[in-house]
Amino acid sequence: MQLGELVSGAPFVCGPDATLAEVAEGMQARDHGSAGVIEGRELVGVITERDLVRAVARRADLTIEPVRAWMSVDPDVFSPSVDVFEAAEWVLESGYRHLPVVDGGELLGIVSVRDLLAAVLSELED
Repeated sequence: MQLGELVSGAPFVCGPDATLAEVAEGMQARDHGSAGVIEGRELVGVITERDLVRAVARRADLTIEPVRAWMSVDPDVFSPSVDVFEAAEWVLESGYRHLPVVDGGELLGIVSVRDLLAAVLSELED
């Protein structure tokens, strides 16, 4: 199975000037643990639950702090053709929990570690 098979529908994205509160509300409403940060048509970062926790711990004002101040910039991206086992190895080595899947410069979606684990287990059962 490949990463491209794990993404469907439009990814949740925001601009770099969105506030942390706005993106947190969007993530909660969609039950997502991350959002792609898009400037123009380019993925410039990823904001995750971990980033939001860090901002709260540092007492950031979530209603005015922009995503750009807390996001991971220039994230590693993955082709939709990457095998789920290869992606799982990368997750173990890097510690990241969200894998942006990009094709031709377009963000197709962000695969979570939960999605990846389900895919690996499914592959092992087959």
